[in-house]
Amino acid sequence: MTGTLTTLATSIPSPGQHTWYVGPLPIRAYALAILAGIAVAIWITSKRWAARGGHPDDVLEIAFWAVPFGIVGGRLYHVISTPDPYWGQDGDPVRALYVWEGGLGIWGAVALGGLGAWIGCRRIGVRLPAFADALAPGLLVAQAVGRLGNWFNQELFGAPTTVPWGLEISPEVIEQLNASTGTSFAEGTLFHPTFLYELLWNLAAAAVLIWLDRRYRLGHGRVFWAYVALYTLGRVWIEMLRIDTAEHVLGLRLNVWTSIVVGLGALIAFVVVGRLHPGREDTVELPGRERAAQAETDTHAEAEGDAEPAPDADADDTTSTGGAGADAQAAGPDPGTAARA
Repeated sequence: MTGTLTTLATSIPSPGQHTWYVGPLPIRAYALAILAGIAVAIWITSKRWAARGGHPDDVLEIAFWAVPFGIVGGRLYHVISTPDPYWGQDGDPVRALYVWEGGLGIWGAVALGGLGAWIGCRRIGVRLPAFADALAPGLLVAQAVGRLGNWFNQELFGAPTTVPWGLEISPEVIEQLNASTGTSFAEGTLFHPTFLYELLWNLAAAAVLIWLDRRYRLGHGRVFWAYVALYTLGRVWIEMLRIDTAEHVLGLRLNVWTSIVVGLGALIAFVVVGRLHPGREDTVELPGRERAAQAETDTHAEAEGDAEPAPDADADDTTSTGGAGADAQAAGPDPGTAARA
């Protein structure tokens, strides 16, 4: 008993609650983590987008399309890659709709979220690769924040471990794990906190992306492809630590294979795009839809328009002065002048 207590004293405890109620309304930690991640990503992307020459308000408009698409895509990928809880023996298909229970696959979120972002970019006339470059670091930070939801839900943890930062899991969750995977983990077993590993990896990768972008002025989607390569590199080893139910292909989890294939594709894209389009875009806007240039032209025209009345006023003054002089001449010589003559 003493050894167990000593081990637990140096471990990471899991939250005892993941849902709070305000009257009949449930407030779920997982949903709060996702929303917080989205908010942080929008804030970071707005700053980076403005630095690249875009309008900060563009980010909200694009997010209006990308976020719902991403949530749907993430859930679809999770259900397809982990079908047993929904379509397997004793599964419940209705639970596929319970997003708040956790389970958003990043690759589905990126795929459909990218489609939504493309729609948003087309609607306001900006380049998707440029926007993806601005988004990439913020997306990693959003994923890091979202992993806190997994911690509250006590899900997606790794294999048993004796490291000092092992994760405590409640007896109820261990019992459910044993039932679903056929294991026999004892109460008090510690597990690898893979949520924490991925959180730290994502934050470090975001910092690397920002440094690369500032150092080499990457453009044309290269920051985004670097994001994919860095994320998949970490996801491979983190995924191999996890013990939750998942589809396996040739002895490896489906997400491991997905990370390998997608990561290699990202590296190839990074190199090819760099050869075809070195440097950064001159503008973030689509050809023929240069809003910044048009706005500058309109502002210049307005400034010229505002300056026009001044000459008119002078002309009016001159005209009225000239008119007064003409009237005076028509009236005859000035008495003083006549006297001097």
